[in-house]
Amino acid sequence: MLPPVFRFAPSPNGYLHLGHAYSALLNFDSARQSGGRFLLRIEDIDPTRCRPEFETAIYEDLAWLGIAWEEPVRRQSEHLSEYRNAVEKLLAQDLVYPSFESRAEIARLVAQREAEAPWPRDPDGAPLYPGAAKSLAADQRARLLGSGAPSALRLDMAAACARAGDIDWVEHGQGPGGETGTVAARPEAWGDVILARRETPTSYHLSVVIDDALQGVTEVVRGEDLFWSTSVHRLLQRLLGLPQPAYRHHRLVLDGEGLKLSKSTMATGLRELRATGATPADIRRLVDLF
Repeated sequence: MLPPVFRFAPSPNGYLHLGHAYSALLNFDSARQSGGRFLLRIEDIDPTRCRPEFETAIYEDLAWLGIAWEEPVRRQSEHLSEYRNAVEKLLAQDLVYPSFESRAEIARLVAQREAEAPWPRDPDGAPLYPGAAKSLAADQRARLLGSGAPSALRLDMAAACARAGDIDWVEHGQGPGGETGTVAARPEAWGDVILARRETPTSYHLSVVIDDALQGVTEVVRGEDLFWSTSVHRLLQRLLGLPQPAYRHHRLVLDGEGLKLSKSTMATGLRELRATGATPADIRRLVDLF
């Protein structure tokens, strides 16, 4: 049997905090204890927020914690053609369509809908896509695409779910509501999610499943805030014929008010804690990993 493969995949859009340390250490420890491999992936598909100094800091912080990873590190920005190929496969199945509304226009449409009745929201609390781009006539769509108008490629969720059939996954950890064991995927709860934009040919949902498959990741160990995202990931794996890794979602490290940590929370930043004299052993104690 091949050894299990774990990964830690931060975005270089800020400095790492205690929550990142917990997830990275949990993956690294699990890889060592199982005789597996540990990979580091840099999820830098957002050119407006990701910065080189944050990426450098990720390497510094992880090395300080005593974490070692395999080289080379996969940087998503260097693999855009692979994500584009996946989108082309979904387009060939007639499961993707372009939408043209700006964020402001979508907010206005949602406000109009909510003036009449509550508008559905996804598990993260964001409103589902309210537009009508899926029903545009072919000539209208071609004209808008030809004009160079900003656009996003969305998954036709209804068609995708009909194509995929029932999907589930075995949860080896626990979801936010205590979900464990066999969990029925509910990708429809996310609506017609964006898979790519005109300026960026991928999205988190698409790139993460492509990366995990291409890197041979067998164990996805991540925070419970991503638990229901697994529904979309399992759907994309089914549609693209990709292998299913094992999933284990873990508790979040919260601040003093019981809120999820943010990269702007300086008091829990690894660089700030290190500057005050904290040691890697102190970090392990702070996140209850001894």
